[in-house]
Formats: sequence, structure tokens, C-alpha cells
Amino acid sequence: ILSTACEARGTDATGISYNTETNLSVFKRPLPAHFMRYRMPKTNAVMGHTRLSTQGDEKFNYNNHPFAGKVGNTNFALAHNGVLHNDLILRRTEGLPKTNIETDSYVAVQLIEKKGKLDFESLKYMAEQLEGSFTITVMDREDNMYFVKGDNPMCIYHFKDKGIYIYASTEEILQKALKKIPY
Repeated sequence: ILSTACEARGTDATGISYNTETNLSVFKRPLPAHFMRYRMPKTNAVMGHTRLSTQGDEKFNYNNHPFAGKVGNTNFALAHNGVLHNDLILRRTEGLPKTNIETDSYVAVQLIEKKGKLDFESLKYMAEQLEGSFTITVMDREDNMYFVKGDNPMCIYHFKDKGIYIYASTEEILQKALKKIPY
């Protein structure tokens, strides 16, 4: 329901990341959210993304969000909302590895990987290197969710009585989705 409401932000591709008992899974397709069919096992955290393509052809699924990353023994998934202007410069000046992924967003994964850990310092380092508009979400194997808010929109609701956080780009999207959820 939430992913379909998020189509207001893009319909070129849709993806989610979630943890199973054994690993962090990323499922994405070059389809609008309303065409997606999810078969997730029981999980405590889900991170999603609907894409409006700005760089990198969505038909090549590796260009779509979320992106998988790894630092040490920590697997993570990252999604980006916005447009980065200095991704090519960062790839060169930071000596980031070449990849077939063409999106500006993937440089954020590479910057975290370069630091060799996923923590507040590596997220700060990544965010301070980026030029452009962004809000970045990162989820790790332990169900930790990190939000790096630049100047792109983001809205988070916390339902303390249910122990649930839910987020989207805008409050309007959250309200639309919540009206359809049977809680």
C-alpha cells in the first residue's frame, strides 16, 4: 500500500530491502509499484524506494534502488531520493572502483564502503562529500535504519503503542497510505 502511494515520487522502478533469518535481501524491478508482488517472510524492517530515473537506465535493474553494500561483516542496503551533481568527480577524486551501475546514487554506497564501516562517522563522511539534493536511507542486517536528511523531503511517523516507524518522502504520501491500512 505504501509503495503504491509512493508512486507520486516515481514509477520507473520499485524496490525493497528486508532482513530474513539468514540475510539482508534486496528485491527490485523496473516496474511501477502497483505492478510489484512481494513475497516477504516475517520481518521487522522494510526499506522501500520508487524511482524516477534521472541517471542510469532503469531497464538495467542494477541501476535501481535499493543498492546493496558491504563493509566488513556488515551488509547494508541504501536508497537515495534526489540528484547528485558531483558523483563522477567523487568517483575519480576518491579513487572509487569502476562499476556497471550508472546512477549518481551508487557513489553514496561506495563512499561508505571506502570508510570500511557503517556508523555515524561513515554516514557523516558520505553526506559531507555529496553535492546536490538528497535524503538517503540505509538499513543494515541488524534492522538498524539510518536517515541522512539533506534538502529533499522526508516524513517519519512513530506509532509508539505498536512499536512501528513508517516513513515516506512526504506527509501527503504517508496519509494516503495510512488511510488504506487496516489498523
